Amino acid sequence: MAAQQTLTGEEWPALPYEEWKDTLVTLHMWTQIVGKVKLALVPFLNDWWQVPFSVAARGLTTSTIPLGSRVFQIDFDFVDHRLNILVGNGSARSLPLRPRSVADFYRAFMAALDELGIRVKITTNPVEVENTIPFDGDSVHAAYDPAYVQRWWRILLEVDRLLQRYRSRFVGKSSPVQFWWGTFDLSETRYSGRPLAERQWPTRWLSLGAHQEIAEAGFWPGSGKFLEPAFYAFAVPEPPGCRDAIISPLPAGYHPDLSEFIVPYEEVRQSSSPDKMVLDFLNSTYEVEADLGGWDRKALELPDPLPGP
Repeated sequence: MAAQQTLTGEEWPALPYEEWKDTLVTLHMWTQIVGKVKLALVPFLNDWWQVPFSVAARGLTTSTIPLGSRVFQIDFDFVDHRLNILVGNGSARSLPLRPRSVADFYRAFMAALDELGIRVKITTNPVEVENTIPFDGDSVHAAYDPAYVQRWWRILLEVDRLLQRYRSRFVGKSSPVQFWWGTFDLSETRYSGRPLAERQWPTRWLSLGAHQEIAEAGFWPGSGKFLEPAFYAFAVPEPPGCRDAIISPLPAGYHPDLSEFIVPYEEVRQSSSPDKMVLDFLNSTYEVEADLGGWDRKALELPDPLPGP
């Protein structure tokens, strides 16, 4: 185990996409490998809520995973940069997080599980990404910059805190704050209580997570059509008039290529009050989506139960 570290620095550190994109892709694949183990073993929950990780005090955690009469969990420690596999009987294994290929990480991780008597088979194809290299054959992605990984995780800590606060006044169905390893984002979802209209979904897994109208918001580090970290929000179905709505704060706005409201992370970290800017964005986008979508806000919301700072 590495020596204990004490973290210092900005609460909202810089996270330029181009400077850590290679690490981002590699870490994304590592989380998918671990995530697929959880997916294979944990019973299904509505809207795939059994799939995501949670933000933890030192990184990310799968939380407990059942294995017959035993349980185990897997933690990404971004302070000491270790992957820790902890079993309820006291046994454990730990792998260093360092520059290594996805294939090497996959082999070492599966071997550690085997040593602990955890027998599980996962599909080795990445999901929800353009990269199609199977994990066990991916020697291309092998970067790991611990400084940037730690910056990204510190941002997740702040976002998790604000999403928890944002969630508190909504008394309808809402998701926990969840880290989705497929899309590599941290989000929270509210539900209108009304069923989605029947439609044909391209895959079965999409249809299993599409029962009610939703308003989702969160943070992701950038990829695809938007190559910088950003906060986002969208509704399904998208209500008419959503694309022309004015939201707070500027420069937040609707991104037509993504079909989402966006505010760049850099605008948030440079603002005089990042907390206020993020909460204004979350509340403003939800109110636009709910009002235009005809949600019963009176039934779904309560005044702040704990007013004050």
